[in-house]
Order: sequence, then C-alpha cells, then structure tokens
Amino acid sequence: MNKIEHIGIAVKNLADSQLLFEKLLGVGPYKSEEVASESVVTAFFKTDNTKIELLSATKPESAIAQFIEKKGEGLHHIAFEVADLETEIARLKNEDFVFVDEIPKNGADNKRIVFLHPKNTHGVLIELCQEIK
Repeated sequence: MNKIEHIGIAVKNLADSQLLFEKLLGVGPYKSEEVASESVVTAFFKTDNTKIELLSATKPESAIAQFIEKKGEGLHHIAFEVADLETEIARLKNEDFVFVDEIPKNGADNKRIVFLHPKNTHGVLIELCQEIK
C-alpha cells in the first residue's frame, strides 16, 4: 500500500456538510459526483497531501444511509492507494483478510475500489483504491 488516499466521512446533508468543511479547510471541494452503483453522492476536498471525501446517500436502502442510521454521521472509511488492486486483493486474501466484495468496481474520483470487512480490521472499514488509467 502506498499511502492513505483519502478519509471518507458519512453525512446526512451534503450541502450543509460542504459548507462546514469549506469553512474548516478554507477551500471548496475540487470535485462532486454521484456514484449510482453505490447510491451515494460525494464531495472531495484536498489540502496539501490530505483528501477528505464526504458521502451522502441518494437512497434510504444504500450502505451509507444504513451506516448513518446505525452509527450516525462520522468517519466511514479510510482509503489506501495501491499500485495493483488485484495483486493486493490476492495478497490480503492470503493473509486471511475478509472482503465486503472481492470484485473491484468503479468508485468516485476515477478509482477502482474494493473494501475490507470491518469485522476483520478492528471495526474500521478499509477501502483499497487504484487510479483508473
């Protein structure tokens, strides 16, 4: 794994949360997009070498809506950048990590993604992501 790519924060209201983070960070989001396959809309902020992703549900049955219902707004995941997603999946499977889904899919911000199950990572949802080239 190369570095922490971003930190994902689940929010109820994206517009309100964007305003809060604009004030906090002193910059607006560099990108907002909907990821229909995940029923989520996102906004990305970047300062120096840190990225924050705000995630808000577009459907009540989405994973983000269920997360907020169960745990409230807040830290949702930590994403790590990897050079080769398939190689990392194989390596981590060999180390007995459990995946939410082992098949990579397209995520936000031009990335292919996969998640490690939080049952296996001390309660932290871990995202592995690779830039789509």
